[in-house]
Amino acid sequence: MQTPQHILVIGNGMVGHHFVEQMRASDENAIITVLCGEANLAYDRVYLSSVFDGKRPADLALTTSENYQQLNIDVHTNTWVDQIDKQNKVVHTKSGLQFNYDKLVIATGSYPFVPPIPGNDQPHCLVYRTLEDLESIQQSAKVSKVGVVVGGGLLGLEASNALKQLGLDTHVVEFAPQLMAVQLDEVGGELLKNKIEQLGVTVHTGKATQEIVKGEQCRYRMNFSDGSYLETDIILFSAGIRPYDQLGRSTELEIGPRGGIVINDQCQTSDPDIYAIGECALWNSFIFGLVAPGYNMARVVASQFSQGDLVFSGADMSTKLKLLGVEVGSIGDAHGKTENCKEMVYQDPIRGSYKKIVFNEQADKLIGAVLVGDTSDYDTLLQYMLNDMTLPENPECLILPITGDAPALSSSALPDAATICSCHNVSKGDIISAIDGGACELGEVKSCTKAASGCGGCAALLKTVVDQELESRGVEVNNHICEHFDYSRQELMHLVKVEGIKTFELLLEKFGQGKGCDICKPAAANILAATWNDFILEKPHVGLQDTNDTFLANMQKDGSYSVVPRIAAGEITPDKLIVLGEVAQEFNLYCKITGGQRIDLFGARLEQLPIIWQKLIEVGFETGHAYGKSLRTVKSCVGSTWCRYGVQDSVGQAIDIENRYKGLRSPHKIKMAVSGCTRECAEAQSKDIGVIATENGWNLYVCGNGGMRPRHADLFATDLDTQTLITYIDRILMFYIKTADKLQRTSVWMENLEGGLDYLRQVVIEDSLGLCAELEAQMEHVVQTYQCEWKTTIESDSAVKRFRQFVNSPAQDDNILFVQERNQIRPATKSEKLNHSRSSEQLIPVVEIEKEQDNVMA
Repeated sequence: MQTPQHILVIGNGMVGHHFVEQMRASDENAIITVLCGEANLAYDRVYLSSVFDGKRPADLALTTSENYQQLNIDVHTNTWVDQIDKQNKVVHTKSGLQFNYDKLVIATGSYPFVPPIPGNDQPHCLVYRTLEDLESIQQSAKVSKVGVVVGGGLLGLEASNALKQLGLDTHVVEFAPQLMAVQLDEVGGELLKNKIEQLGVTVHTGKATQEIVKGEQCRYRMNFSDGSYLETDIILFSAGIRPYDQLGRSTELEIGPRGGIVINDQCQTSDPDIYAIGECALWNSFIFGLVAPGYNMARVVASQFSQGDLVFSGADMSTKLKLLGVEVGSIGDAHGKTENCKEMVYQDPIRGSYKKIVFNEQADKLIGAVLVGDTSDYDTLLQYMLNDMTLPENPECLILPITGDAPALSSSALPDAATICSCHNVSKGDIISAIDGGACELGEVKSCTKAASGCGGCAALLKTVVDQELESRGVEVNNHICEHFDYSRQELMHLVKVEGIKTFELLLEKFGQGKGCDICKPAAANILAATWNDFILEKPHVGLQDTNDTFLANMQKDGSYSVVPRIAAGEITPDKLIVLGEVAQEFNLYCKITGGQRIDLFGARLEQLPIIWQKLIEVGFETGHAYGKSLRTVKSCVGSTWCRYGVQDSVGQAIDIENRYKGLRSPHKIKMAVSGCTRECAEAQSKDIGVIATENGWNLYVCGNGGMRPRHADLFATDLDTQTLITYIDRILMFYIKTADKLQRTSVWMENLEGGLDYLRQVVIEDSLGLCAELEAQMEHVVQTYQCEWKTTIESDSAVKRFRQFVNSPAQDDNILFVQERNQIRPATKSEKLNHSRSSEQLIPVVEIEKEQDNVMA
């Protein structure tokens, strides 16, 4: 019997852990020992900043001690290696322990690069890399007001998000003239900068820090080479990484000129029994700073140890991510450095998106792309590049807004070798093999292949491949709303209507299992509201709502709420305008006239909402339902009443339409518009429902929308009289509500509707399904049962209690004061508390931690 080989792994980051899993899966008998320098076992560094969004550090864990015990892995935490004796194959730790090995795998990763700036070693000058670093940052933030991140790359922007989540005035300082200079071109970098600054993070590019000295207003002052300076209390260095190759150096392994343990295609170092993987390894003079290449190296080494033949041949460095809420994607030759390449650019300054695709000289193959603001095309573009696929005849359709005839990338067009999940190296062929083996649902395919279980960026593409493969085999694709209901949204809505179900508890009892989740609860709430139109804050319904619906207001990023009264068609009286101004002035609210022709008031605190709405309702305002999946606005031009080109009364029509459909709950928000002539000043052809006046009546357009994926509305019918127009809209909207998937816009619904526009015309105009009478009756029920949800709320003592500062008391906490900052209201920082205590004349609010014992915070 062959003696099991003893494999020693130094490092238990994401890559080291992946190797352990791969090795154990390929060899049940191998003796595997892991030496982990950190106190924590492997965790997901990709989502490190999510800890500041509310996740616990434990939520990032990739494994546990119990899991390693089950796999028969001997793991040692807080164990630092200081010497490798390669002649005797022994590893020595700082604590004096010794470990023998047959094969050694170095997976020590990298460390943050701290620029050699005088003053960089002072307290509150930190790095952003580990869970321990997060603890230091949190402690520092408690005694700070301003934070600066040095570095405007991927890690730097992640770090800036961490500081922002901690409530600090956040700045990013970047030496290069733009952000993410490695991944983005100049235009993309500038757009990213603008978007990030709109989110409240100040960006300073082209800045070289010369020294860090004591500040006057803040703890430190950063002096720049151009004579300018910036004061701050915290400095986070995130200016790149360096390979953690000290063990390789001390062991006299071959090291690259700029660092990194040199490896060959088998990930073997200059010592045949020592291997290196991840960010400490240098392959072909290149350090790979992403997770997916490291995972690939781990698989290669596990294969080598199991007599396999996998080799490492490099990795695609394309990446898609969301930085401070801004979508960014970079593919291949994003900078267009290939000789004689061609570029095509689409830029939408209104919606803030930028897309560039780079072709080869013949313009038939994609070699690179840049996406900022909208990465919905990323998966398709990546597959064209990775698989050397011939581009469509009109390649601009790959980045232009959907026009109805843009060719979708079918799964059948991808070769079996196409990589779907780069983190776990899952190809389309692997997915097909899993389906061949009996996996008939998306969850089963994920379990078999681990696809989409890494960064998750391939989830949408994976679903497309699985669905299309199952459909090609004649298998009905599972469209269940979640694991608690074996039904689609459409099927659940049918059950609710036919069975007369009016609560989630009864729906779960009769047709579901378990306790429900964050997917099915809001979906059920939407279905119940669209069917019965009950008050959503009644006890059986309120627990199903998301934050916005729960408090009948949109929560803003600073924790305050917006107040959005309905202003049908933008028509408003002087008296109502005066009241809006008085309310805004009394409660110190920021005012904004929106593109939907109404006035939004921002910055209201939760306990102020009922008081504000009481004042607005007294003069005739109603809720604008800006918080719900419902009708938002019906935009209008001035029409024939004022305009010399207008041929119909667009204002009156818009008011009637808005009053008819206000409060209508739907799978997603709905926007409408009415234009008084074909000059189209109300932009009706970009709305879910658009109406344009003609000399003979009204033209009806359907299923358009703006947003990140704008779609031009389709002309549904022409020269309609008003009664027919309203009848058609009734039928279309109710058919959409009955048949759309959860959170599906009308534009996407139309694209997925079998038969498309012609089929919709048959259903609505020709009554091909015999549903029109039912659709009209259901819409009439919604119209007749309309209620202003805020009016109902302020008339209910129990409902108003939800908006108190304390659950069991109507009292206000006078210790909680707020500061006005650039038209935003936020709780005072600790430094402002300190300033307040020093000067009674200074109007800076204070937040006291201790509350009265008999008051429970809501």
